[in-house]
Amino acid sequence: MSSLAATVQNVFDEPGCAKNGSKPEAERKRGCTKQLQPGSAAGGCAFDGAKVALQPFTDVAHLVHGPIACEGNSWDNRGAASSGSNLWRTAFTTDLSETDIVFGGEKRLCKAIKEIIEKCDPPAIFVYQTCIPAMIGDDIHAVCKAASQRFAKPVIPINSPGFVGSKNLGNKLAGEALLDYVIGTQEPDYTTPYDINLIGEYNLSGELWQVKPLLDELGVRILSCISGDGKYCEVASSHRARAAMLVCSKSMINVARKMEQRYGIPFFEGSFYGIQDSSESLRQLARLLVERGAPTDLLGRTEAVIEREEAWAWAAIKPYKPRFEGKKALLITGGVKSWSVVAALQQAGLELVGTSVKKSTRKDKERIKELMGQDAHMIEDMTPREMYKMLKDAKADIMLSGGKSQFVALKAAMPWLDINQERCHAYMGYVGMVKLVEEIDKSLSSPMWEQLRRPAPWQALAKAMEQMQSPVAAIACDPALAETARRARKICVCNTVDLGTIEDAIYAHGLRSVAAVREHTNAVGGCCQRRIEGILVSGPSAMRQAAE
Repeated sequence: MSSLAATVQNVFDEPGCAKNGSKPEAERKRGCTKQLQPGSAAGGCAFDGAKVALQPFTDVAHLVHGPIACEGNSWDNRGAASSGSNLWRTAFTTDLSETDIVFGGEKRLCKAIKEIIEKCDPPAIFVYQTCIPAMIGDDIHAVCKAASQRFAKPVIPINSPGFVGSKNLGNKLAGEALLDYVIGTQEPDYTTPYDINLIGEYNLSGELWQVKPLLDELGVRILSCISGDGKYCEVASSHRARAAMLVCSKSMINVARKMEQRYGIPFFEGSFYGIQDSSESLRQLARLLVERGAPTDLLGRTEAVIEREEAWAWAAIKPYKPRFEGKKALLITGGVKSWSVVAALQQAGLELVGTSVKKSTRKDKERIKELMGQDAHMIEDMTPREMYKMLKDAKADIMLSGGKSQFVALKAAMPWLDINQERCHAYMGYVGMVKLVEEIDKSLSSPMWEQLRRPAPWQALAKAMEQMQSPVAAIACDPALAETARRARKICVCNTVDLGTIEDAIYAHGLRSVAAVREHTNAVGGCCQRRIEGILVSGPSAMRQAAE
């Protein structure tokens, strides 16, 4: 565990992290290492973070060394897609039992690795450490090293037990494993001046395939995608790329920075969410490749593609803008989506009332301020109760978030759209932007929301029964009670004389003036005069009938 502690300390002292770099030297290493409080790993532990970061490598066998529940909870929880092998969707686990915990699980791990190689023969095996084998002292590094030598096949230890920290830390520990054991271990069949790496892109719902055709048209080759629809041989030879685009800096900043430091691969942080961000990312890639030796005509061809795609996307979005006028959205996500999706929604004509920045870097927050203004409502941490109140008070017409928040929106009877990793639709690139607008329009205009806000039939019946049992309903049903209530009504602001007293005096003495009524009753205030005049005008017959 000493090597793991050193790795964690090294990750926390990441120079490429804007948040870490802004701290004083004395706080740089200890500021991020504070112990997690109970419940802090509710968004995912370090093991979960490592697993979701590497799981999209499609031809690799992912073996979880631990109880079966660890693999069960993390299996297929990210909507990544594959264009080739589906081995990555097979769950492999050592399924440690109580006996293994007592006597150690290293032999069981060796047996599992041997069985996977015999039955599946993958190009590599990733072995994930979990909490229990880490606490009982199983040395997965030694086991993986011995298995690699025995079977002449890469067996990579991913040492990220859940208790060491949060999901984001697990992302970075997975990146460290790639840097230590995978990247630079193979050479590509050939290289071109147009080779790039995409780092921190997971091909959720196949959204990478919405951008890849544009890159193919420009002649730009994705040498390696870490890790969406990735292959082991691609990431092993990714050190020969000419440029890199960092999609999610919160998870893989250490990979991009160290590849630049070791192999001289320049990178930038970009986004393919939204029309303008997609265009700017294509321009940045073209500039970096030209600076690294690609032909200069790449810049002109890139601008031509951008002009064509933007014209198509704006024309497709235009009919929706009038429908979105005055509509407000609440964005509960994090990382790169906290600002890239903001730009996309604004381009569609929606107003943003707030965006979550819980998983965002300082640079992300600066971009949000550029897009939403200096008074941008950036939400560090919003409780479900606060989300519900914001939606219920109609401060937002739709919420875009992950699956964990959907029930808050449903309880508030407000539209909700999944924008997180479990989503069913791809929103990347120009095509994805149009799809996002279509899905938002479907959610906002669905007739189900109006029906959902109506009281249920049994609620309407209960309300009617309650009204019938109320004193007002009883009075309305009984003429005698109604007449008693009418005569008890005060006729003046000072509430000294009731209507029945006035009517009785008028009828008994044949009174015809306000002065005469005042002489026989206590209605002597100035506020009574107009009311008494109204009673006298109604005539004796009406008063007689009312009295009877």
